[in-house]
Amino acid sequence: MPTATSAGVTVVTSWGLLCIGVGGVGIDRAVTAQIVEAVSEHAIEAAIQAADQSAKADHEVRQALCRELEEARYGASLAARRYEVVDPTKRLVARELETRWNTALECVADLEDRIARHDDTVARRPKVDRAALIALAHDLPSTWNAPGTDARTKQRIAHILIREVVLDRDDATNQAIVTIHWNGGRHTELRVSRTGAGRYPADRHLGPVEVIRKLGGQWPDREVAVTMNRMRCKPADGQAWTTVRVRELRERLGIAPFDPTLPQAETVSAEEAATRLGICVRSVHKLIRRGVLPATQLMHSAPWQIPVAALETEAVNIGIRQVIHRRPKFYRRFQQDKTLKLPGF
Repeated sequence: MPTATSAGVTVVTSWGLLCIGVGGVGIDRAVTAQIVEAVSEHAIEAAIQAADQSAKADHEVRQALCRELEEARYGASLAARRYEVVDPTKRLVARELETRWNTALECVADLEDRIARHDDTVARRPKVDRAALIALAHDLPSTWNAPGTDARTKQRIAHILIREVVLDRDDATNQAIVTIHWNGGRHTELRVSRTGAGRYPADRHLGPVEVIRKLGGQWPDREVAVTMNRMRCKPADGQAWTTVRVRELRERLGIAPFDPTLPQAETVSAEEAATRLGICVRSVHKLIRRGVLPATQLMHSAPWQIPVAALETEAVNIGIRQVIHRRPKFYRRFQQDKTLKLPGF
């Protein structure tokens, strides 16, 4: 079973180098539900009991230090009386008694300093409000899902509670198996449904012949093969399309190959347009749907073809400024904080 280490957290996978292909939103919701359940009323009561035990232990430590201080003060007073009654002419005895007296005073000062530092540490600890914590246990789901809740706070809670998250898959039920290893040794197994294969409606699953008739000769055979694989347009044997397979089927249908020497307008894909415009692909698709950015598709699910000249029009520039204006003030920080980073990922 291979393992990998990321940010000090061990990730264990049981499927080798294969991609499990499960949506992150489903995993996030399932783990969030378990975190909310972990911070429930019973868990809060256990934390309060632990805090009470810690306070009791602090009190016992202070009492022990106070008894030591009382004993040290008695020893210092005894050393002082012995030094006061000694004959001054006996210098060696007086010097020894004075040394013992100073040692006893140093011991007293050290114990007083330890008690002061102990009291300061206890005073700086936050007070446990039982009613507030119980209320938090009831309000945590709404607080967690509130739009204003900082994602960094959620991440801190997740890393405090969870040591690692292990993913596996069950092909028989098309589910992802999520195993949560909590800090403390407990484990929880969840099952999250995976997205079914084939995201396009049944009426949009075109046959290979129809796809080749529409795309063949319009693009190089390699790009046609990539597009057909992305469309899940499988051949009869269920294997993936390759450049050779596309060329053989195109030749059987009598379709001429792609001729790069023919004059044609320079176009880019939606992904390339997003990179050039400095926006996301989703915003590019919105501009296309609104008619702001002209684009064409040879058929449904085929890549968009966007003229390069259209990227510099005034209408597109206005649309880009509107997209940027809608962004949060701290956009980069928002991009980093909007995703809950679970241990193990």
